[in-house]
Amino acid sequence: MDISGKKTRERLTPKREPYWQRLKKGSYLGFRRGPDSWVVRHRGRDGAQVYHALGEGMDFDAAKTMAEGWLAQVAGSAVRRPKRGTVRQALEAYVADLKMQGREGTATEVEGRFKTTVWEDALAETVLETCTLEDVTEWRQRLRHGRQNRSVNRQVRAVLAGVRRAKQLGHVVNLDAFDVQPLVDDVEDDGETAIFLNPDQRTGLIKVAPPSLARFLRGLELSGARPSELASATVGDFTGDTLKLSHRKGRAAKLRTRFTVIAEEDAEFLKEQCRDKLPTALLFTEDGEARWRRFRWARGIQTAIKLHNKKARGAARIPPLASAYSFRHARISELLQIHAIDPLTVASQTGTSVAMIEKAYLRFIPNAMREKLKAVKEG
Repeated sequence: MDISGKKTRERLTPKREPYWQRLKKGSYLGFRRGPDSWVVRHRGRDGAQVYHALGEGMDFDAAKTMAEGWLAQVAGSAVRRPKRGTVRQALEAYVADLKMQGREGTATEVEGRFKTTVWEDALAETVLETCTLEDVTEWRQRLRHGRQNRSVNRQVRAVLAGVRRAKQLGHVVNLDAFDVQPLVDDVEDDGETAIFLNPDQRTGLIKVAPPSLARFLRGLELSGARPSELASATVGDFTGDTLKLSHRKGRAAKLRTRFTVIAEEDAEFLKEQCRDKLPTALLFTEDGEARWRRFRWARGIQTAIKLHNKKARGAARIPPLASAYSFRHARISELLQIHAIDPLTVASQTGTSVAMIEKAYLRFIPNAMREKLKAVKEG
């Protein structure tokens, strides 16, 4: 029936079931007389009906607009039956999809991010299709406690990537709700945010860390690897004098692999980690079996920093914002500054670029090294 007119709706008899008006094949807008509320329904390709309450106190045009927005999400789904769950369920589907693609390392890292930033937040249990821009903005504001803007932006991008993929997998989501403008990154990207730990600081941190974390940090110290790279390294990746490391840095999903040369005195440490393990076993683990997860090593390092700083004084104290990445920063800067290794070799060994080394580490390189860097770039 036609429920577009206000007088027509006022003459309707109150009843439990809505009065329906067809919008298009399989899609209807309903009006429930009494509470004067609106509802929309859609029949999926599997024949099942799905319903969505629109609310009260609006005219026909406003209800129709809302209904059409919801139908665009449901009817445009790539699956037979749209999935209507919470933000957490959608992000869990994203993680499962990464694993199905064989991207176990990425899945573990992403899941660790979500456990730290989403699972314990109210946003996790918000129904995805009802999630609003205010919900996402308020969640982001809660994330800002103790984090720099660039770190918060990174977490938001991870969640956005998850819900986008969830939409492709059939979850009903209003992507506009996650279209928050990035926070202003008021720190210049010139390496100022990098925290470099000197040898004494690194030794002190490793000393107070639990054994499994201490071994992981020592591995970072001697390899200069990204934490996620080292967490994925297996026994078979170590040849005795080189360590195979892989990452998916950048937009492209292509796996980038390199072989990092390990000093003879450091190789003994890695050989010890390989002892009595199969080639497919991980070099470093949280507990003897589980792959290291970002939130686990992050929490462990923060605990170790607090423990170290209880007794440390002056320059021996470790900055509270130090992280696993600080070991990589220290390795790169020392290769350049102390060991005088040319930037091209350092870039190759650590999986970065000469341009990034110049941008982030130039202030740690002596004048002679700057001339070499200039020659490399010109060549």
